[in-house]
Amino acid sequence: MGHADALLAMGGAFLAAAFLARLGARIGVPTIPLFMLAGLLLGPHTPGLVLVSDPHDFEMLSALGLVLLLFYLGLEFQLKDLRRGGRRLLTAGGVYLLLNVGAGLGFGFALDWGAREALVLAGVLGISSSAIVTKILIDLGRISRPETRLILGVIVVEDLFLALYLAALQPVIGGAEGVAETILQAAKAFAFLLVLAVAARYGTRLVGRLIRVRDNELLVISFLGAAVLVAGVSELLGVADAIGAFMVGLILAGTSSGPRIRQLVHPLRDAFAAIFFFAFGLALDPARLASVAGPVAAAAALTIVMNVIAGLLVARSYGYGPEHAADIATTLVARGEFALILAAMAVGAGLDGRLPSFIAGYVLVLAVLGPVIAARAHLLARVLGALGFVRPAQPGEPGSAEPVSAEPVRTADTRAYDEETGVGAEEASAETVGADAER
Repeated sequence: MGHADALLAMGGAFLAAAFLARLGARIGVPTIPLFMLAGLLLGPHTPGLVLVSDPHDFEMLSALGLVLLLFYLGLEFQLKDLRRGGRRLLTAGGVYLLLNVGAGLGFGFALDWGAREALVLAGVLGISSSAIVTKILIDLGRISRPETRLILGVIVVEDLFLALYLAALQPVIGGAEGVAETILQAAKAFAFLLVLAVAARYGTRLVGRLIRVRDNELLVISFLGAAVLVAGVSELLGVADAIGAFMVGLILAGTSSGPRIRQLVHPLRDAFAAIFFFAFGLALDPARLASVAGPVAAAAALTIVMNVIAGLLVARSYGYGPEHAADIATTLVARGEFALILAAMAVGAGLDGRLPSFIAGYVLVLAVLGPVIAARAHLLARVLGALGFVRPAQPGEPGSAEPVSAEPVRTADTRAYDEETGVGAEEASAETVGADAER
């Protein structure tokens, strides 16, 4: 693709995504599936205008979008948030992982595509999309709601589990020759993650001094360079690049520059996230998806059921009422970027050729259904209220949910912490506050 063609394609991608997103806002459809729909309609696999003939032309922009999304998610949390949550938060995340990863592994063996393929499917079906779930919470104006802290906490537990899972899975499906080489590759990946974890735990003061600068331009260049560099090193060492970016965000979140970084990365995150989902749509081939339509439908139904069960169990343990329980049960359904990482690993490892098409179809279905289901959580809340399945916790009881003010006082530089969940949620920006107030 020439220079002019690349500019035309990029400009068209942004405008197409913006047009469909604005249209979706009028009819109440979240932006994420519309970004992917724009890529599908303008890609090489559908008739009509072809804006980008080769999806690989957007590969680097898409990778950067994923890096920024996970970097921002890391900024949302600090390790002390997990320590505050303690066993209850780990139990909540464990419930989701046990039910969903277990169901994915069983589903993979039921398909009889192979043992390595089943291990990939366990991760595909088992891990929620951090990017899509975070975007859903922002789009629906739920970032300041009390149950959101628990939802974000479950995401962090899943993300940390995935970092370890990918490190262990890479040598297994990557064709490592012999047990010794498999152990060596896994050891390199785990050692790298351990270094980043130690830096997040003990090195924030030093990192804060290194990155602290008054000028916003220099700060943007510094944190972008750190996120992209560590993402690249992660990829070289057999750890997904997005996990490296997440860990960098986790480290910078604890520095004095953390609030400024969160503010400055917003427009970059939003712009490149649109390209990430657009590029995903470009790679979809409707004809190839038809051959795996049956397994995709079964997997999507299984995921929805297991997530609702897990969400209700977790909500009940925290004493949340029907409305908050419904939000928890429906928000974590979406699958996305991590499934795509596993799809790329499967292609590189030469696994069953049906696997990439299955993952693409599965992600597309749940990327569309996830936001739609989350936006209609009130329907599940009515059913739960009628059944009396989840009762509101009484004031003063563990897990009681504080009422949400119609007009919460929020600033970009503050964080709210909940002693029960222990998960810090970044306070909403002025735009998010406006969305909350409108609701």
